[in-house]
Formats: sequence, C-alpha cells, structure tokens
Amino acid sequence: MTDTGLPNRPETPHAGSLGERGGKSAGVPHGSDPGSRGRTTIAEDVVAKIAGMAARDVPGVHTMGGGFARGMGAMRERMPGAGGKSVTSGVKVEVGEVQTAVDLEIVVEYGVSIIDVAGDVRENVIAAIERMTGLEVVEVNIAVCDVHVFDEDEEQPERRLE
Repeated sequence: MTDTGLPNRPETPHAGSLGERGGKSAGVPHGSDPGSRGRTTIAEDVVAKIAGMAARDVPGVHTMGGGFARGMGAMRERMPGAGGKSVTSGVKVEVGEVQTAVDLEIVVEYGVSIIDVAGDVRENVIAAIERMTGLEVVEVNIAVCDVHVFDEDEEQPERRLE
C-alpha cells in the first residue's frame, strides 16, 4: 500500500457513485429521464421576454408595441429608476404546460417588405422560444401597427445598395 499522506479511510465505491444514498448505485436506471424527477414551470413573463428580444433582433423591426404601449415606454425610459425600456412591450403570451401562443405588435421601418419582416419575426420567435424553453409554439400572431418614417431631426441609417 502506498502512503498518500491521507488518514486511513475505508475503501469507497467506484468514482461517481453516490453509494447507498441515491444515484445510479441506488437502483435508478442509467437511461432514466431527469425530467421525471421534478417539475419545471416557465412563467409567462419569461416567454414574453424571449419573444420580445427575438422579435427586436430582426432587421426591419423598428420597435414593439402600439401607440399607447410605446408612449408608456417612452415615459418609463425618462423616469429615473423605472427600469428603462420594457422588453415585453407589444408582447402577449399564453403559456400552457407544453405549448405557448404569442401575439406581437410591431412597428416596421419604412421601405421594408412587411410580409418578409413578419415571416422573419415569426421564425426567429419560434426558434428562440422552442430552443430556450422546450415549449411548442403553436402560433405567433403579428400585428403591424405602424411604419416608422425617419424625421429630418433623426439620424438616418446609411442605406445599402443591393
């Protein structure tokens, strides 16, 4: 026996085993689904944030929300300590145990194809929610409530020639 400098201890079961206290050596089959040992719930606010972020990531989406929601968001941004922009502005979700449905209100940039932007938003939102939550997205309804036209006071983005 080689001296390791550690006090004498009884021999322990093989590495990774939890012994008699549970785990694989306590009779739990190797292929057991960890999801069957508890429940995970995902709040509607979580799904709404994911949907809002995914929709905003799509080129051609200027902002989210209808006129009232955007007005309230602008007021919230100006108030100190109010938390800034709301990621969930213009987003409504219904979340069940395994499925979710999403309603979005978006404002698109002038000159873009609304049909293409809506399709891209729908794809991005579905992919993000299903990847992050495992929920099946049964529908993403999109209401285009406005078209953003740049004012002379605003800085216009450079246009790409395609």
